[in-house]
Amino acid sequence: MKKSILGAATLAVAALTLAACGQAPSDDPTTDGGDGGDTGASEVKACLVSDAGGFDDQSFNQAGFEGLQRAEAELGVEINQIESASDADFAPNIDAMIQEGCTFVIGAGFLLEDAIQSAAEANPEVNFGLVDSGFSDPDFNPVELDNAKPLLFNTAEAAFLGGYVAASMSETGTIATYGGIPIPSVQIFMDGYSDGVDQYNEDTGSDVTLLGWDKEAQTGDFTGDFDNQSNGQNLTTTFLAQGADIILPVAGPVGLGTGAALEANGSGAMIWVDSDGYLTTDYGSLIITSVMKEIGASVFDSIEEQVGGSFSNEPYVGTLENGGVSLAEFHDFEGQVSQEVVDRIAELEEQIISGELVIESPNAP
Repeated sequence: MKKSILGAATLAVAALTLAACGQAPSDDPTTDGGDGGDTGASEVKACLVSDAGGFDDQSFNQAGFEGLQRAEAELGVEINQIESASDADFAPNIDAMIQEGCTFVIGAGFLLEDAIQSAAEANPEVNFGLVDSGFSDPDFNPVELDNAKPLLFNTAEAAFLGGYVAASMSETGTIATYGGIPIPSVQIFMDGYSDGVDQYNEDTGSDVTLLGWDKEAQTGDFTGDFDNQSNGQNLTTTFLAQGADIILPVAGPVGLGTGAALEANGSGAMIWVDSDGYLTTDYGSLIITSVMKEIGASVFDSIEEQVGGSFSNEPYVGTLENGGVSLAEFHDFEGQVSQEVVDRIAELEEQIISGELVIESPNAP
């Protein structure tokens, strides 16, 4: 019998993605929207359009760019990329990539949904990918496009493990989280994190409090952007004043403001998201672990589909089972996380992978 952590209704987009759970794109050579046959690297030009965070955001834009570079190195495809300074740049930048002969154009992030969808509808001869979102009509009903592939991640699974670790490491009994913008790809982290805290409290009889997110009400604290690090610093300072000592920022570069606040405070720690923050930020000594989604791998795999001539519009969904999401190493905190917690995290991960434990989120793909 399966256990369910704080069950909630799933989004309508779930119907679009469930079939993809458990395997990466390169494992399923269906050709719902492709031409079939062996295209070859010489016929593929893969291009990436960033959101306003840019390719040095130490988060998902950077991870996507690394996947693009890997495709160039390992598959021999021609690549190009372009940074967006604001939302107004999305459509022009996508069009610029099309005009430069890109055969596969990927948008890095939920905010590019409208621009990527419009371009896909207007250019059926070009294939498109979109990180962190599916497609929808004006009434928000899911839409399938023959030439567009969503690259999605069930980050609630890995965030659940991160929440458990954070609760176990808190010395004050209060931890916090916040997001950049209240969108599903942000809130899914916060949902899983909240459930992990609840699981720790249940396991140990503790009463660790989470500030910044109410999963049941789907309300919490957001900075309103993914760019302004001072917003993250100010919100973190507020959490610290309320007694929180471990913070999960789900806000891209804004999360660097949390590092600055913790550094100024002289105590506390954080958990990073998307990439391994120990390796990609200047605040590695403050990062217990990171809730990772393997955006680079999803970008690489989707480009590899193009080379093999097996493009599919079937969504990729990263999970703990297929390695699309994961919890990073503890790095400098190795040894500070108790062996009991390490063993319990491994047990919980195995239960999630086997299906014995189901982490549910209304924001899940």
